[in-house]
Amino acid sequence: MTHRPVGSGLSFATSTSSSKSAAFSGRSTALRMVATGANTFVAIGTEPTATTNDYCIPSGSSATLAIDNGSAKVVGVTTGTTTYINFPEGQSSPFGIGDYVTLSSSVQDYYNFEHAPVTQVYNGSGYNGYFSSRIAIGTDTSGIVTAFSDPDAILRNSLKVAAITESGSGTLYTQQVQVTGVA
Repeated sequence: MTHRPVGSGLSFATSTSSSKSAAFSGRSTALRMVATGANTFVAIGTEPTATTNDYCIPSGSSATLAIDNGSAKVVGVTTGTTTYINFPEGQSSPFGIGDYVTLSSSVQDYYNFEHAPVTQVYNGSGYNGYFSSRIAIGTDTSGIVTAFSDPDAILRNSLKVAAITESGSGTLYTQQVQVTGVA
């Protein structure tokens, strides 16, 4: 089996207390992790805390675990103390309440935010006819006064990895990968 790297990898120190990585946007369905220095237990989520009951990666070995790579095109942003994201007509939100997301706009990068929680998903036509195509994000964008107009803006799910060792310390290296073929 071969791996094709996706994006940049992350690494962080591990110890007998749970620590977590910086947030990253899901761009693949697989996360390869290598543990060095000690047996390492890992948890993946929006704000995970690892325990010794989680998935174990023995010291000096690797594991490839599945992750979510939800994403959606953004057609509108309403700024304020709560930010509203609109998806194209006919497309419902791939995100639910409690998910964390990251907005990437190359044209209007002042709209970008990282690892913010989804606080509401507007279902049905009860909210100004959005038909599940609008969500609220718990991030303050009230300082932005320019109208949103990036046709290529993307909202992606946002995750973190937490790790804890059973004893000693080490390092956990992570990299999103595409898994191709069989060796």
